[in-house]
Order: sequence, then structure tokens, then C-alpha cells
Amino acid sequence: MARGRGREKISRRLGVDLGFKGLRAARGKGALARRPFPPGQHGRRSRRTRSEYLRQLQEKQKARFFYGIREGQLRRYFDQASRSQEPTGEALVRLLESRLDNVLARLGLAATRAQARQFIAHGHVLVDGERVDIPSYSLDVGQELRIRPGSRIQPLVEEALDLAAEVPPWLELDRERSAGRVTRRPQRSEVHAPFDETQVIEFYSR
Repeated sequence: MARGRGREKISRRLGVDLGFKGLRAARGKGALARRPFPPGQHGRRSRRTRSEYLRQLQEKQKARFFYGIREGQLRRYFDQASRSQEPTGEALVRLLESRLDNVLARLGLAATRAQARQFIAHGHVLVDGERVDIPSYSLDVGQELRIRPGSRIQPLVEEALDLAAEVPPWLELDRERSAGRVTRRPQRSEVHAPFDETQVIEFYSR
């Protein structure tokens, strides 16, 4: 419980919904819905003007917490994106969105990315028919992911699907099979993520 409250404080401090409590947020019980101001006794006061560095740091933290990744992982994604032939910001978002845990959550087969990571780590997810237990596994266009048939997590999957948002246009959901497919690469305009990737790029380019 304490861990959950700590995660909600992060959302309040950064001022955005980072998707930590998918089902609770859907029911209007998330931290931002209940207390839409930063934590602490001075949370209701208007925020002071922040330096450029602090703005960049905050956007980087939003990206980290939204996707549930470590600092070293985000840095490696930046390094990979910077070597891409497409704009670095777009490449960074595409790499993050292609993670198996993110796609599972985007399809609505898990309520949150944290839950998706648990499903994957415990062997409940198949990619093209083979078990994959690495949440950071990068999905390519055409690959299918599926909840392993007969898995004991199926009731949790059904609950998540009942409260899921609309499936992004670059993904295809087969609800009957608890499966989904990557049909094409996502466009940045189709990705709803609460951070400015240009600020993240500036942070790592310093």
C-alpha cells in the first residue's frame, strides 16, 4: 500500500497522470482526481519559475515513470534513437512504445504497465507463439502477442479489457483470443504520452 501511495505522489509532484493506477483512475479514484495539486504543505501554491535544466529534468522523469523504466534504460533508448535516421525525438518515442509491456497495456490486456511487466515476467505472455519473459522486448511490425491460453490471469485480463481506453490505430486487438498485433509503426501524433520528448533529448544532449 505504501508503495502505491508513493507512486501516486510522483504523479502529483509531476502534475500528470503517469498511469500507475489504471483501474483506480478509470473509477475516478486516482491521486490526481482526488488531490490535483503537488504533495506537501505548499502544494497548492503556484509553482515558481523553473530553470531550463529543471524543466528538462522533469520531462525526463515523466518519461521514465510513465514507461516504468530505469535511468540507464532511458539513456540507452536515447543513444539508440540518436543513431536513427529519423528525428531523434520520434525515434525515442517509437522505441518506448514498442516495448512489450507498453504494447500489452496499450491493447488493454493489462490495466497498467506495472501489471503488464508482472504478466510477462511470470510467463503469461506469448509472442508469435513463444513465451517471452522480458518486459523490454521490442516488438516489430507484424508480430503478435497473446495471453497464454489457460493462464490463471485471465480474470485480470478481462477486467482490464472492460475498463480499457480505445486501442491505438497502430495496434489490432483480438479480444476473443486475448491477443493483439502490431500492424505498423506508431506516429508521434498517435501516441498519448504526458511528456515533451524534445526536452528529454535536450537533457541528454547537454
